[in-house]
Amino acid sequence: MVAINLLNYDNMENSKSRIVSEIAQELDCGNDCYYNPKTDEIVSIPNFGQISDEDEFRETFSAELKKVNKNKTEFIKIEVLESYESFKIMERFIDQIADAEFKTNLENILQRKKPFQNFKNSIDNSDFRQKWFDFKKIELEKIVETELSRRKASAQHRI
Repeated sequence: MVAINLLNYDNMENSKSRIVSEIAQELDCGNDCYYNPKTDEIVSIPNFGQISDEDEFRETFSAELKKVNKNKTEFIKIEVLESYESFKIMERFIDQIADAEFKTNLENILQRKKPFQNFKNSIDNSDFRQKWFDFKKIELEKIVETELSRRKASAQHRI
């Protein structure tokens, strides 16, 4: 009997982990996510701030927009990170780099114009590329877990 309960717990944890990972990946792609905790459904829609043609956007994502608008109270919305949040992730990544020369180079990049573009270019042409992707994935997952926990708790208080 205990093994079955542990198996169910493992499945629940794997499901939660998969959901958090999927939402984090969508956020990284520039999509806002709507998560229904009752059904574990995730609806991803590009962040409206990145759209140039509103009519085309509404037409392309009409089904998703209808679903979310129709069931607003059932979904938890998790928005794409603000630029300052992404900047903080880059700073935390730099803090844990042991290579002093590369670390200084990245710190300087963050102080100049176009820090996001120049950081990306520097990382893409370095031995730290995969470490950056892994670090950013973990950081985004932490943010998603925190946001889901906070939103679920506030939803329970309203009941």
